[in-house]
Amino acid sequence: MDVTADGLPDWLEPVSRSTRTIAPEQLSRYLPPASGGRQAAVLVLFGEGARGPELLLMERAGTLRSHAGQPSFPGGALDPEDGDPATLGPLRAALREAEEETGLDPGGVQVFGVLPRLYIPVSGFVVTPVLGWWRTPSPVGAVDPGETARVFTVPVADLTAPANRATVVHPSGYRGPAFLVESALVWGFTAGVIDRILHFAGWEQPWDRRKQVPLDARA
Repeated sequence: MDVTADGLPDWLEPVSRSTRTIAPEQLSRYLPPASGGRQAAVLVLFGEGARGPELLLMERAGTLRSHAGQPSFPGGALDPEDGDPATLGPLRAALREAEEETGLDPGGVQVFGVLPRLYIPVSGFVVTPVLGWWRTPSPVGAVDPGETARVFTVPVADLTAPANRATVVHPSGYRGPAFLVESALVWGFTAGVIDRILHFAGWEQPWDRRKQVPLDARA
């Protein structure tokens, strides 16, 4: 499985360039422990739609016991057949999970970068964000409605628009970036990764960090 930036559209070059230099501590304050944690991967998939560059997201089913209704990248835990977590395992897992969850054809995805592994303390997952260019788009949708409520794309223009940005505040004390797009509140790990990509790609616009969205204790 190749990781290559060859043939990417010009607008995606700033993202590709930043993946080669970004350090883990520049992405999150939650870094993996020296040992332990459950290995996982997500697919951060860029495509080009009617309104220009866009990202693929999915919304978890509202009936799930954890993170119900929360938007996220496609992805999940590594399976043994994915291979070594230190090499190609996360790439295979990200594409496999994306196919299982959204129905996309992984053959149409060009992996062009891999971000440093990050940690989600609440679940114990060590997550590798795998960046892809949707070179040949394929139909997508919720494969299992019991797991996924919907699959959708978000224009990068909407993610960078200051009016769509806010800070979420959780009763636990957590504060982090959020995006109000496509009738969804994107927050947590997913919003954190998007926020950092926008920043290091030079796409971020000044926004009012005092604008807050309170979260329910069950979120």
